[in-house]
Amino acid sequence: MSSPSTADASVQQLPLQLKGRLKSERQLVIAAFQEDGKPEKLLRALRQSVDGVLADAWNAAGLPANTALVGVGGYGRGELFPYSDVDLLILLGQPADAITQARLEQFVQLLWDLGLEIGHSIRTVDECMTESKADITVQTSLLEARLVCGSEPLFEELQRHYDAAMDPQAFFHAKTAEMRLRHAKYEFTPFSLEPNVKESPGALRDLQVILWVAKAAGLASSWGQLAMRGLITREEARQLMEKEYAFKDIRVRLHLQTRRREDRLVFDVQTAIAETFGLSSTGEGLEARRASEYLMQRYYWAAKTVTQLNTILLQNIEAQLFPTPLIPVPVNPRFNEVGGFIDIAHDDTFESYPSAVLEIFVVMTERPDIKGMTARTMRALWHARTLIDDAFRAEPANRALFLRVLQAPSGLVHALRRMNDMGILGRYLPNFRRIIGQMQHDLFHVYTVDQHIMMVVRNMRRFTMTEHAHEYPFCSQLIANFRDRWLLYVAALFHDIAKGRGGDHSELGKQDVLEFCRDHAIAADDTELLVFLVEQHLTMSQVAQKQDLSDPDVIQAFARLVKDERHLTALYLLTVADIRGTSPKVWNAWKAKLLEDLYKVTLRVLGGEPPSADRELRARQQEALATLRLFGLPPDAHEALWKQLDVAYFLRHDASDIAWQTRSLYGRLGLDKPVVKSRLAPIGEGLQVTVYVKDQPDLFARICSYFDRKNFSILDAKIHTTRDGYALDTFLITDEHFANSYRDIINLIEHELCEVLMRQEPLCPPLRGRLSRMSRTFPITPTIDLRPDERGQFWLLSIAANDRNGLLYSIASVLARYRINLHTAKIMTLGERVEDVFLVDGQALHNQRVQVQLETELFEALKI
Repeated sequence: MSSPSTADASVQQLPLQLKGRLKSERQLVIAAFQEDGKPEKLLRALRQSVDGVLADAWNAAGLPANTALVGVGGYGRGELFPYSDVDLLILLGQPADAITQARLEQFVQLLWDLGLEIGHSIRTVDECMTESKADITVQTSLLEARLVCGSEPLFEELQRHYDAAMDPQAFFHAKTAEMRLRHAKYEFTPFSLEPNVKESPGALRDLQVILWVAKAAGLASSWGQLAMRGLITREEARQLMEKEYAFKDIRVRLHLQTRRREDRLVFDVQTAIAETFGLSSTGEGLEARRASEYLMQRYYWAAKTVTQLNTILLQNIEAQLFPTPLIPVPVNPRFNEVGGFIDIAHDDTFESYPSAVLEIFVVMTERPDIKGMTARTMRALWHARTLIDDAFRAEPANRALFLRVLQAPSGLVHALRRMNDMGILGRYLPNFRRIIGQMQHDLFHVYTVDQHIMMVVRNMRRFTMTEHAHEYPFCSQLIANFRDRWLLYVAALFHDIAKGRGGDHSELGKQDVLEFCRDHAIAADDTELLVFLVEQHLTMSQVAQKQDLSDPDVIQAFARLVKDERHLTALYLLTVADIRGTSPKVWNAWKAKLLEDLYKVTLRVLGGEPPSADRELRARQQEALATLRLFGLPPDAHEALWKQLDVAYFLRHDASDIAWQTRSLYGRLGLDKPVVKSRLAPIGEGLQVTVYVKDQPDLFARICSYFDRKNFSILDAKIHTTRDGYALDTFLITDEHFANSYRDIINLIEHELCEVLMRQEPLCPPLRGRLSRMSRTFPITPTIDLRPDERGQFWLLSIAANDRNGLLYSIASVLARYRINLHTAKIMTLGERVEDVFLVDGQALHNQRVQVQLETELFEALKI
């Protein structure tokens, strides 16, 4: 018999023993996985290791006999990922007394001391039932409850009560509603460039939902059992098991690679994960493909399969849970409507009439009351996709059916998405098939190429919908009067179809859409429009954001390119839809204004009004004066300032800006103290800041330095020097906090920036702000282009680089050292990439050797 001191020492040694055992067993399990690569074996072995440690800790805790330790959630399911929580239920036969409560606290503390990440609850059976009824998450976790150790009768009592309380129909509705909300969070697409292997549509959670609702209904608890019940075929069960295995494998590798609970396939780790699968990069130049691209394309195809089978299975389970006699209502000889869904009239409908593969989508666009396809139809269509071959594509009837889908008055986006998900779209348009699941490493797209195209088509359709008119008022107005708007959807479908083939995707896409038009007998003028749109789909954005829209020559050249109002309107609509379909971060009110301004001024030129600087100047001055009269200023209040301003000032500023600056500077001209005024930007986003101060060296750099320290982003800068030597500069800045406290920020800027300009202290060295995660993973090679403008009056400096805090100040500092004068700055941010264009002059630029030095220093400033 051991002495009390020996027993105490044994208890004290227990945490160290269990922790050491847990660590050594974990290392062995992970080493085995790295040898054999079997994720199921690892998940099971990690769970068994934790089971054993928990059992020893439980036995040492001295808890009453009528208690049990239960695994719930994923741990209850019998699998444990390397860094996942261990979800536990401590089940009590009766409410804990003081002694039991103290022992429970000691037990839980012991588990934390062992280094286990636990999620735990302590409940009686009745409390479990109450919580389960109130919270679907608790009910789901208990569905997979597993006894780890403790009272088996108590656990069986829990199971009896749980089974008796289960309402399979309510559970089905709750889980499918929960799934829809989760899918909405991920934009209803599995094709995000950084998908969540656990939560994204088509990922592990979707597979778990199927098994949860099947198990709750008493139908099955495995893929094999679902096949035996006839809810899926054996081949589909095999595919689901294969995809589940693949997702688990990726998730295990994610945890091991990041050494934490990370379920997102983020850019940082995609290449490393790909290499653990033996994938490697191939090709060079434009033909190069990263190892990560091969991995992600495999992932997307797997997620796409799961998405389809998930829909089929849930429909079949729903039919079992809610059996209702449904009478087929004929739609045509090939299809029936059954309970709001379209159903094939015969099992061999697609085989006996292959054109029905496309016809079904025509029917669904013409019948908005139809909610979707029956599971039988989806399964048959999925298998029938292979009927689409060269002969099918060449059949005039099939070409006419495809055009009818594109010309449908409603339901186009749903039709195209279904066609893409079912593999029909890629079969009918082979070049589209090549971009399915294709990554884009340009730092501003957040979707694969095919999903970006779907988003652009969706945006174009939204222009036509009254419920979205508040989002796109100008676009909605334009598209309402556009003839044959279906042509715009074709342009959206083809604008990026040639991505990743090597070469200019606009040129290659132009050939694709030309071939499509010829095959589908599209009229010559419509064909010309589509070819123009695909070839020039990037042009309007580049002109609006990189060129001087106050320059009549720029507008004249753009007007010659677009030729007429129809081409201009179509290009504008495609440009807006395209930019808004890249990423939520890329679009902003400033870009919207630039594009709208370019559209309107070009339209006037196309209408026969040649661009005239004099006419534009007079119009803006008259409008500014009309605005000033509303504020009760004297009739001559503008004269002192305006006589110091040249034509360029009036052409580069809107009438509202001219009136605001004139009013702000009335009675304050020629002062030694700087004038700084700020207001909410009229475009509806960001702040507009005007600075009026006696011109001084390094002024632009000094202002950039201030904005940089405040973490404000500069979207636009207009730099002007008056005839009497004062700087009159205007900045458009933005920050995510402006909306909540813009009044305080305005006061702060007006006070602090004025103080900075008065002190004229030496410039601080630029700080190298940290790059974003995406920019670190996909750095771009900076480019600098310095060339004289067409008139030889100024120089154009174009810079492209990874975005980071302090970048603009770094550039401005270099320009300041070389005494380069800045006239305008267009700051274009595309996600994690910037493309800035500066109009500059300076004596140094006429010396070729100095030009080289300047570019060298700019490259150094742009370095990551």
